[in-house]
Amino acid sequence: MRRSPAAVAAAVLVALLSGCSAPGADTSSVEPPWPRPTDLAHRADEAGLENVWGERLAEHVHTHLTITNGDTPVVVPGNIGHAKAQRFAAQLHTHDTSGILHVESPTRQTFTLGQFFDEWGVSLGPAHVGGLHGELTIWVDGKRFFGNPRSIELTNRGEIGLAVTTIGEVPQRPAPFDWPPQYH
Repeated sequence: MRRSPAAVAAAVLVALLSGCSAPGADTSSVEPPWPRPTDLAHRADEAGLENVWGERLAEHVHTHLTITNGDTPVVVPGNIGHAKAQRFAAQLHTHDTSGILHVESPTRQTFTLGQFFDEWGVSLGPAHVGGLHGELTIWVDGKRFFGNPRSIELTNRGEIGLAVTTIGEVPQRPAPFDWPPQYH
């Protein structure tokens, strides 16, 4: 189902203003691992995304996402928003567990971290990631980010780090991602 740009903008605005994930993604009490959703079309629609399988691409962006719970890495599952057998590829998706988020779109537009979490079905807000409890520290391209992580724009070869630690604990900044050769 194709949503109008105005409908997509309205869904994103509601999510940003509320500070949390769009309706249908209640993982506020669930700890990782968070599985990939199986209802791809519904989750994509909730995130304001659509199936662009086989369409000509005007935009192809890769952003790396690192999530840690204390010192423990949280795996970002493969095939969020993507299923070869179903010929489904949302504009924003993963292929594997590397943490690389793929933006592949027939139109140039802004995609956000909030949309990815809505598609994944994991709650994200200024003070939480899913059901992880503690203090959320955010980095964008190696610099501290103060604001709602849902608003972070996905940029080519951008790096986003979300660290949940015990309150008062100083989190480690994620090491720069070692991009595989095909992304250079």
